[in-house]
Amino acid sequence: MRADPVELLARAQRITVLSGAGISTESGIQDFRGPQGLWTQNPKAELISHLDSYLGDPEVRRAAWQYRAASPVWEARPNPAHAALVELERQGRLQAIVTQNTDGLHQLAGNSEQMVLEVHGSVRDWQCDSCPATGPMIDQIERVRAGDPDPDCPECGGITRATTILFGEMLVPEVLDAAFAAAHECDLLIAVGTSLTVQPIAGLVPTALAEGAEAIIINAEETPFDDWAHAVVRGQLATVLPHLLGLDA
Repeated sequence: MRADPVELLARAQRITVLSGAGISTESGIQDFRGPQGLWTQNPKAELISHLDSYLGDPEVRRAAWQYRAASPVWEARPNPAHAALVELERQGRLQAIVTQNTDGLHQLAGNSEQMVLEVHGSVRDWQCDSCPATGPMIDQIERVRAGDPDPDCPECGGITRATTILFGEMLVPEVLDAAFAAAHECDLLIAVGTSLTVQPIAGLVPTALAEGAEAIIINAEETPFDDWAHAVVRGQLATVLPHLLGLDA
């Protein structure tokens, strides 16, 4: 029998949140694999997320920079679902946000940097592939908008890219370890806006359950772990999450 998600949330004191693309689509950021996703509509676009293609093919790199420059992430703003997680932190009950998103909207909404574990990196910073140089991505975007199709590293002239994890790269071990530690130590895990099909992060759900935590899954579509969860909620996250926390009263 399913539990009441409002009651689960009300009594939880150590909450870990796993967030996916669904929390950002309501801020106008397109997902990748959904019915209207970037890769679904344009399979070639997936090439910009492969390390070998990005580093080895200038055409792919130029396409990546055009995509970044036109990305809605620069105008996107956090929605009420993000704000609800800020409120959880304010209450002192949020243990961590493990996010598969790279848009930085959790921090923009007001969650503290140390609370957000970006397992796939961030689009808001750039890094050089040849030296340790890094900086705000918007600086490189301005170069693209000024006519530079493939902005190089201002320090060494090397190839630059976002600090996101590309296909062909390993996840950062320290971030991954922290994510699983948050699942081990929570008394409630909430998966919001994620299909729970991408490993190893989808493993946070069974990890938390094995430690005795309860789980709520909030997603528009079914997930492989729905039968495992104590509560499953469908609907728009910007409406559902504030409601479950009593913030829409």
